[in-house]
Amino acid sequence: MPLDYPIHEKTLPNGLRVVVSPDTSVPNVTVNLWVNVGSRHEAPGRTGFAHLFEHLMFQGSRNVASGEHFTRLMAEGGRLNATTWFDRTNYFETVPKGAYELALWMEADRHGYLLDAVNQANLDNQRDVVKEEKRQRYDNVPYGNALIDTYATVFPADHPYHHPTIGSMEDLDAASLEDVHAFFRRYYGPNNTVLTLVGDLTPEEGFAAAERYFGELPASAEPRRANHDQLEPITSPVRFERHDKVPNDRLHLAFRLPVDNTDDYFAASLALDAIGGLTTSRLVQRLVRREQVANAAQAHSMGFVDGVSLGFVILDIADGQDPDVVEARACEELERFAKEGPTDVEMESALAQAERSWLHSLASQEERADAISQHTLLHDDPQFINTYLDRLNAVTAGQVQAVAQQWLQPQNRAVVAHLVATEEEVA
Repeated sequence: MPLDYPIHEKTLPNGLRVVVSPDTSVPNVTVNLWVNVGSRHEAPGRTGFAHLFEHLMFQGSRNVASGEHFTRLMAEGGRLNATTWFDRTNYFETVPKGAYELALWMEADRHGYLLDAVNQANLDNQRDVVKEEKRQRYDNVPYGNALIDTYATVFPADHPYHHPTIGSMEDLDAASLEDVHAFFRRYYGPNNTVLTLVGDLTPEEGFAAAERYFGELPASAEPRRANHDQLEPITSPVRFERHDKVPNDRLHLAFRLPVDNTDDYFAASLALDAIGGLTTSRLVQRLVRREQVANAAQAHSMGFVDGVSLGFVILDIADGQDPDVVEARACEELERFAKEGPTDVEMESALAQAERSWLHSLASQEERADAISQHTLLHDDPQFINTYLDRLNAVTAGQVQAVAQQWLQPQNRAVVAHLVATEEEVA
């Protein structure tokens, strides 16, 4: 039976797309905004700006003091946060129904008038916060740079996904106050944003409130650039090694994939689940359970929009095992999968896991709002939450095999190896 979450959409005269999905199960409202700016929009020498603004947006705006966004909404019983990714920055809060207009007013103030509060002192303070975040999340944890190394190895140096969202600390240090202001003016405008409201309100209430608080903001963002053409698979293996103080050797076997929200991307995600993403998958069964040469095996796909997506297999090598041998055996499984295609059981298992995960996420009002914003902003498809499972179930075993043959062969891999350093290397 198709999903049937109510979806109502309206675009304000200033270009803000508003989506309202009523849900009276609890007296809450989730306010979710996606801005079409992520690290893929950053220019060389100006990386880290999108993530920096995620921080600056909580440091006050024309009518809101620094930190007040958190304190006022939490005092109303709300929870809130923001995140930055390659393709977007999002801001979200879930509050009791009586506070959702307060949330909208505060969001409109910082989305329209943030620069009133972005002075040199605020910029310097948040640069230091970002540096500390990089130390805590990347530099000082085992395998902290694994994905950063993966992006840099899989994607060409001039590609938007080559550098990570955290950006370069050197670039942030070199940024002037005017550089930062110009970035905000270029991307932060209602004509570059989606606002989704999910919860205990009618479409009429939601549209009226959006107009009341966001309607006066000008359509200030610059026109979006076109996405890049599809990036082709890697044609021969590439490799990057890092020797570090880590618990065990770990390999990332990474692959370029078709862009998100396409049948080929869905087929690739099912292929990766069958290869390494489930407890019943081939790599887990062979390398972890039978041969016990790996402590763990997993596989993931990341859907991107700007000409390519990313898939990877992670192998944690067991003590005393040669990572080159384990990698070779993983490649044997990739070749076998491409030659044979998925079995009926593998297709059934991958589809069942995808369905369970999707329904679990939609059960959360917050995750549902996030999915609506995502697919409205990036794919012009507010109804995606209702149609995704039907589209996924239409993917055939033949499509999965064809995608594996084109994108997931051993010669298509980029290997990022984080290896246990010797005593001499540590010293």
